[in-house]
Amino acid sequence: MTEQDLHAPDNVAVTAAPGAAPGVGPAPAARSTGSLSRRMILIAAAWIALLLGVGGYALDRVLVTAVTRNFDAQLDYVLESRLLTSEIGPEGEVTFTRELADQRFLEPGSGLYWQVSAPGQEPFISRSLWDQKLRYGMRHRDAQPHYYDSVQLGGEKLRIVERDAKLPGSPVVWRFQVAENRGGLDDQIDVLRRTLVRSFLLLGLGLVVLAALQTFYGLLPLRQVRREIIRLREGRASRISAAKPVEVAPLVEELNALIEHNERQAEEARRHAGNLAHALKTPLTVIMNAATANAEDLSETVVREARTMRRQVDHHLARARAVGRRGSAHSRADVWPSLESVERAVARLYRHVRIDVDGPKDLQVHVERQDLDEMLGNLIENAAKYGGGSVFVTVAAQAGFVEFLVEDDGAGIPEEERVRIFDRGVRLDTGKPGTGLGLAIVRDVAEIYGGTVGLEESEDLGGLLVRLRLPAAG
Repeated sequence: MTEQDLHAPDNVAVTAAPGAAPGVGPAPAARSTGSLSRRMILIAAAWIALLLGVGGYALDRVLVTAVTRNFDAQLDYVLESRLLTSEIGPEGEVTFTRELADQRFLEPGSGLYWQVSAPGQEPFISRSLWDQKLRYGMRHRDAQPHYYDSVQLGGEKLRIVERDAKLPGSPVVWRFQVAENRGGLDDQIDVLRRTLVRSFLLLGLGLVVLAALQTFYGLLPLRQVRREIIRLREGRASRISAAKPVEVAPLVEELNALIEHNERQAEEARRHAGNLAHALKTPLTVIMNAATANAEDLSETVVREARTMRRQVDHHLARARAVGRRGSAHSRADVWPSLESVERAVARLYRHVRIDVDGPKDLQVHVERQDLDEMLGNLIENAAKYGGGSVFVTVAAQAGFVEFLVEDDGAGIPEEERVRIFDRGVRLDTGKPGTGLGLAIVRDVAEIYGGTVGLEESEDLGGLLVRLRLPAAG
């Protein structure tokens, strides 16, 4: 059976570009998704910026709160001093048993003030307020110290603490207030924030530089692999042999395995070419000798030797195709569509033969579809050609393999001939047309894919049983 019989609809002519080798096109340009180093550094920089931003904000809140509380504590100390040293005089006025030590309370506009107020009473103020007064309202009670910011006294920014208290001998509730210009507090916060920003910027820059160095050093083995691949391409090395980190070692091992696989394929291709040349040399010599001698049987000699050369060419082409498509990790073919295609093609050639196919319809094998068709086509065609009119094909899954049983009701093959029949050109029935390469091709292609083929006697039909085992996929 020829490949054209099985794939006639797929035979499409392809025209190569002028000056280009058939089947060879320009190598596609490698697509780039950007620099891996730049991507890693940008991700690290973004993450560092996010962490430092959130951490800096949180630290700023903590430190600003601590500085403000310390400032408020000083105001509260002054307030408590005023409250504890105050009493009501004979005319209902507020007097103090002890003056405050801070001289700024005596300097007008010094930025540090106190005031004692009550509804219907004239406020008692520190000399530093001079002719000004702090605003107050009695709409709410401040039993505990109340801190707030205010802009008064001519737009001066003040930090004020106030508290309500009822003095002994007084029927009214007095409000004690202490205020201080918050310029000093703001200056402390500004210095603190400048220090934080500078420190975090320096820290962020250092972390980004560290990430860049880590990226450069971490990706260094990949750059070394690239340089060694260049050496391979230039022929200065045959393998990547330098020691690599455990993360890169599998990549290097796969590259070396790929190189070894390509070398094996190239060596097999050279061997096939040499075998083919050697096989064609003898027939060509016979034809040349007959032609030179003007032999009477020249035409018969040419036909005979041409048939021999055709058998050799078919055999070696089948092996070359199988070797070239052997990548078992990627090769995958559905069994049932291939069986149906072969069955239809053989049925057209041998209309008197009944072909029955049985087995699961979802099996797959690690074989290229063309090679699977080639093997099944040879086996089923042989069964139809040499059988008595019935061919039975069974397919089943068997422990990591897919097993094909091709049975016929013919005379079978004697057990002593079952090994020799796989040799190239061997035919037990010379009365029927053929090349004697069908089983040899099936054996060679099956072995290339890691499969086996064997001959047995069919118990059901009484003829030959061919058992073909191929690696299962899925």
